[in-house]
Amino acid sequence: MITQLRCGERTLLLERPLVMGVVNLTPDSFSDGGRYLEPAQALERALTLDAEGAAILDLGGESTRPGAAPVTEQEEIRRVLPVLERLRPRTRAILSIDTSKPEVMRAAAAAGVDLINDVYALRAPGALEAAAASGCAVCLMHMQDEPRTMQHAPHYDDVVGEVRAFLAERVSACRAAGIADARIVLDPGFGFGKTLEHNLTLLRRLEALRIAGLPLLAGLSRKSMIGALTGKPSEARVHGSVAAALIAAQNGARILRVHDVAATVDALKVLTAVTDGSAGG
Repeated sequence: MITQLRCGERTLLLERPLVMGVVNLTPDSFSDGGRYLEPAQALERALTLDAEGAAILDLGGESTRPGAAPVTEQEEIRRVLPVLERLRPRTRAILSIDTSKPEVMRAAAAAGVDLINDVYALRAPGALEAAAASGCAVCLMHMQDEPRTMQHAPHYDDVVGEVRAFLAERVSACRAAGIADARIVLDPGFGFGKTLEHNLTLLRRLEALRIAGLPLLAGLSRKSMIGALTGKPSEARVHGSVAAALIAAQNGARILRVHDVAATVDALKVLTAVTDGSAGG
């Protein structure tokens, strides 16, 4: 298994599961939309997650929740760039941009971002080329359909096999574009065109999605599957989210994308002490 992710000029060690903290600069994200629209608010949020132990800070300027409307490249850049420019000199965390747009990728890379997290897995015209030229690491996510319609009627004959085949094809596309395996992370896309049972199956069989030893990212935090299982609204799903994150880590995920960083970091410390016999790590 690859245990070092090359993020531009930096290297992220993945011997143990790490936490990616979510910073939504949007008015309509499902969990915290509108709370961090102003650059000062978003910067404070990012620095708080950094202090809580996030190894990666994932900034997004466009919601990808079910039914979300798209925004323009210019609007997305307007939302994220001021925060990236202020945040870069104030943190040693890996900075990630959650985008599918080539122009946003280029602008973010110029502002010092280290990782491109794309729910479309670099399928937009020009995205592969922009990502390859950036030198950034890339996260390739599976999504059936697109955000506005992905939850209308998700269907698979074999969800694990079909998600794995999609990710394998995108890895091949990245290699052909000059993106080395050392720069690639894979994400099965929990909640993106999946029913509850699809999500649970993918979580149970997460290790089966590993391709060529590439690291896996799991984004389960506060999602509707946690609500379906617990009966809780999004803001009250921290306990279910942490439980799901730990299961993902036990099943092979090396990056956990979460809203509740402090709780997840503490839980991972306990898990690591038990599984590795290394208390205090």
